[in-house]
Amino acid sequence: MSLDPRARLGRPAGRRFLLEWGAIGCLGIAVILASASGRWTAGIDHLVYDRFLMLHKQAALADIVVVEIDNASIERLGHWPWPRSVHASLLERLAEAKPAAVIYDVLFTEAAADDAQLAHAVALSPTYLPVLLSPEDKDGARVVVKPVPRLAEAAAGLGHINLEVDNDGIVRSVALFEGDAHSRWPQLMVPAWRAIKSGAIRLAQPVEGLAGRQDRTREPVDEARFLIPFSLNATNYSHVSFASVVAGEVPPDVLRGRVVLVGVTASGLYDRFATPVSGDLGPLPGVYIHANILDTLLTGRAIDPVPAFLLILVSLVPLAALLAGFLVLSPWRSLLLTAALSAVIGCGSAALLYGARLWVSPVPAVLGLIVVYPIWNWRRLEMTMTYLRKELQRLADEPHLLPETPPRRREFGGDVLEQHMALMAQAARRVQDMKRFVWDSLDSMPESILVSDVRGIVLIANHAAMTHFARLGAQPPQGRLMGEVLGDLTFVKTIDAGGEGDAENDARARTHWPAILDPARREFADLMAQGIEVRDQAERDHLLRYATCSNEEGEVTGWIAGLVDVSALHAAERQREDALRLLSHDMRSPQASILALVEIERARTESGHVHELLERIARYSRRALTLADDFVQLARAESQAYVLEPVSLSELTIDASDEVWPQAHAKQIQMETAAEGDDGYWICADRSLMTRALVNIMNNAVKYSPPGSRIVCTVGPVDGLPRRVQCTIRDQGYGIPLDQQSRLFQRFRRFHETEQPETGGAGLGMAFVKTVVTRHSGEVQVESAPGKGTAFTVRLPAFDDTTLDAKLDTQLDARLR
Repeated sequence: MSLDPRARLGRPAGRRFLLEWGAIGCLGIAVILASASGRWTAGIDHLVYDRFLMLHKQAALADIVVVEIDNASIERLGHWPWPRSVHASLLERLAEAKPAAVIYDVLFTEAAADDAQLAHAVALSPTYLPVLLSPEDKDGARVVVKPVPRLAEAAAGLGHINLEVDNDGIVRSVALFEGDAHSRWPQLMVPAWRAIKSGAIRLAQPVEGLAGRQDRTREPVDEARFLIPFSLNATNYSHVSFASVVAGEVPPDVLRGRVVLVGVTASGLYDRFATPVSGDLGPLPGVYIHANILDTLLTGRAIDPVPAFLLILVSLVPLAALLAGFLVLSPWRSLLLTAALSAVIGCGSAALLYGARLWVSPVPAVLGLIVVYPIWNWRRLEMTMTYLRKELQRLADEPHLLPETPPRRREFGGDVLEQHMALMAQAARRVQDMKRFVWDSLDSMPESILVSDVRGIVLIANHAAMTHFARLGAQPPQGRLMGEVLGDLTFVKTIDAGGEGDAENDARARTHWPAILDPARREFADLMAQGIEVRDQAERDHLLRYATCSNEEGEVTGWIAGLVDVSALHAAERQREDALRLLSHDMRSPQASILALVEIERARTESGHVHELLERIARYSRRALTLADDFVQLARAESQAYVLEPVSLSELTIDASDEVWPQAHAKQIQMETAAEGDDGYWICADRSLMTRALVNIMNNAVKYSPPGSRIVCTVGPVDGLPRRVQCTIRDQGYGIPLDQQSRLFQRFRRFHETEQPETGGAGLGMAFVKTVVTRHSGEVQVESAPGKGTAFTVRLPAFDDTTLDAKLDTQLDARLR
């Protein structure tokens, strides 16, 4: 399959194809750039991210315990807010259990009478208190709301508890540092994380790999924001009720050596936020969000979104793969490729999220594919319909080779698609009609026809071929190799371009039989194109010939084998041979006997009247004998196989003049033979037939020349034609009128009957000359005028030394075999 669209749609369509392909590629790039950098698909990104988080559960860290200020605690300890002494009681109970640290997610921003008691309780354990950052004002400044100074001094560390929501109101990320140009505050979990990592705080169950984990809490110049890996286990931390701890109902082992987060979960206090898992868990209290943040820092499961430029590069890879697929794939395979690339993008994004903790949104890449695929297929469909409409319309406008029924009225009405369908239906009907015409034509042929593909497997066999093989009891030829179908034939001889057998081709065919029957063997293509004669199992002779099937570009697409029964022709040839033998023997013998009896009776009889009668009988007998000889010679010259050999035209001319010399000498006519140069002027000819042709011309020159004249025979090259030689026989006879020269080589035509009535002949000599010279691929010309003599010129193909040597070697090898 060619990758170049111009090879399939033509050059103009190919250029349009590439231009639209490039334009759609640019559109896909623009979509990816807009979605990856412009964030106009942020909502879809968030939905996909949330779905991925909900599909992946991760275990909650056992070292975190949440003390909930829940509805039961409100009910037992009274309305909120509680006195500081209540919080102090909790911290004292926690200190007795010896926790690793206490993170108190409650703001103590206003002074109270019992702050000293609470400050004392805060100092009993490493306790971390929150601060609140106000939103930025118009100058970018932020107000920090801290705990009362006494509490802040007693705390092990302070941190902000600000949670920012995305445009859709969901908390997905956290900034480890927030503030303004004057101050920066860490997130409340950061001081605890630093203390744990440095070893100042020891957990009951040390977290594996904590020492080598990346420290995200170093003082950065930015927010050090990351995505919180929420899961359906986001609330599965150990938790106890505030009131239960104060009442001493919680065993100390539950709290010992663990990080205790104290926070509000009561429904009436509204400390809840929407998260990616809120669809199953509902809004999460802030204390649980902080627990997930601390869990993320301790376990190193923070999710980092990749930079925009990297997201763009990654998203362009599947787009490039799809655009490359558009050049070579069909629409159905392009759809499969689009679906496969989308699946790979989604799976790859999930794998990076779960394994490498990187968020590479699949939305830009998938959106680019989703936008590009339908637009591309729409444009390709439009381009294809336009191309088909033009081609079908051009086909409809062309005159059909076969008769057609009159078109129905409003056959091409309707919309554009219906018109295209109508044109396609008309083209399909024409193809079907043409197919039927071809089948009917093949089946109506009396010869056996086989059509094969380029591998030689028979695809079509006409009715005559099916009948032929059925008569022989052979299997049907369809689906079988041509060599196998015709392998039962027996080779007889080859047929050359002139219609006669050739010894060299015969030897070559016999040596490689039956391999030459395989049309895929190109080395025998010339031999099978000329044709060979074969014989089937029923002893019937056939002419087998191959022809190539080609497409519009001239490429060979298959082969056509024709098997012609020539048994009747051979029978007719045998009958003609029998007739020739009848003429040459059974008719000549009585004439020869008559002449012998005339000679005997002439010697016995002295009567002048009887002598005159016998002379007339002898003259008629000789004329009948000459007529039979000339007719037989002409028939053999037209039908028999020539025995071609390299001969010298000069020698043939001399031999012919020697044979005619007695008749010329009797009329005192001088015979002269001359050759231009020392070259023998070699030709490839049948020696006896070519000599007889020259003798006939010279005999006519002697017959129709007055006594005492001269006949000149000249052999030489043909001017301007280096590959041909000629022999010219010029006499000084009576000449031939111009109006009679066109009938000179016709049968039974005689001339000069008025000038020389005593000259006999049947009018077959010149027809013999024409036949022999033509079958030698030559030509004969005559130049004559009344009273100015006649010149016959015989031109024949010449052989050079290389061809002559090769021909002699071939004939020698054939004779030796």
